[in-house]
Amino acid sequence: EINRFIKAVYKNDRNFYTSPYLGDLLVTAYSRFSRNRMFGNMIGKGYSVRFTRMEMEMVAEGYYASDCINEINSNLKVDIPIADSVYRILYHKAEPLTEFRKLTEILK
Repeated sequence: EINRFIKAVYKNDRNFYTSPYLGDLLVTAYSRFSRNRMFGNMIGKGYSVRFTRMEMEMVAEGYYASDCINEINSNLKVDIPIADSVYRILYHKAEPLTEFRKLTEILK
């Protein structure tokens, strides 16, 4: 999904499996110190976006990136179901469990 989206945004050839891309994604996903992971964990536990943003006292860039990706993709129309689900959860109060179930069906 990330690969499809970035290739649609940047037409020149890039290797997305190098540390600037993949490394950042892995740290975000696995580090317990990641602000984005902390943010996502709180949302997944049922906290509201508003409460989570206030409680963290740090900026989780992924929150804003989700909105930017959605806006950019409104013109590109790339199939990015995971990013779309994250956006709906963060900006339209979609239920995380419902979105996860939809993704499970889509990504089989």
